[in-house]
Amino acid sequence: MRAAVVQTNSNADRDRNLEVADRLVRRAAGEAAELIVLPEKFNVLGSPEDLVAGAEPLDGPTLSWASELAAELGIWLVAGSIVERAQGDRLHNTSVLLSPDGERVAAYRKIHLFDVEVEGVSYRESDVETPGEDIVVADAGELRLGPAVCYDLRFPELFRILALRGARAFSLPAAFTVPTGRAHWEILIRARAIENQAFVLASGQCGRHPDGKESYGHSMISDPWGRVLGAAGDELEAVVVADLDLDEQEAIRAKLPALANRRPGAYLWPEPAGALSS
Repeated sequence: MRAAVVQTNSNADRDRNLEVADRLVRRAAGEAAELIVLPEKFNVLGSPEDLVAGAEPLDGPTLSWASELAAELGIWLVAGSIVERAQGDRLHNTSVLLSPDGERVAAYRKIHLFDVEVEGVSYRESDVETPGEDIVVADAGELRLGPAVCYDLRFPELFRILALRGARAFSLPAAFTVPTGRAHWEILIRARAIENQAFVLASGQCGRHPDGKESYGHSMISDPWGRVLGAAGDELEAVVVADLDLDEQEAIRAKLPALANRRPGAYLWPEPAGALSS
């Protein structure tokens, strides 16, 4: 299967952002990509007020556009993530997989919210969004896909469960900060790939956004051996395309059967100690 990740520099203007996404998805499809992943909050990215104002239900204009585009191009499309206005006006950071018929196959709501401080800058996703509760896997043709979003990358438990549920690839829409991206982005992507002998399709935002924060970019695709099959740099708009060799993946899993050699009976979750419990 040929896959692509798309890199954008989104702002608070949904129409402008969808125009950019449309152009880049078409470019990827023109390079024969069958599965295309858009970045986190590709339709609206900005201040908390911008995110609340731009929140949509799953049948709103953004995913209607994505559905029509997937059907027109005959592709599997991970509509990165959007701020979803869900039941009771709760807001979720939601990634949606659309089929080549334009049907909504799966929706994953980001479980781990980015409440951190990075070089003196505070990020509080929980001020606006509610975390999801469900781990999701879905079939994108012959490829079983496990969706995650951005900060999820730091939680290996999620990816291991996805792999044990049959995921052969992980989609990762993201808007990684520049300081954490420089230090950790590629390392974590390749680690999740190696640990689970799976492909990682990491699609990032890049550059400055209206709230003054800056995303790292460097969208990339890693294979199950941890090799980077393709990567962008600091470009504000980019498309990275790579062929996913599923036969080689099967060979890696057969010759180095790390997943099969797990010892679940020996794994007992400890109680958090010290600062971890507070």
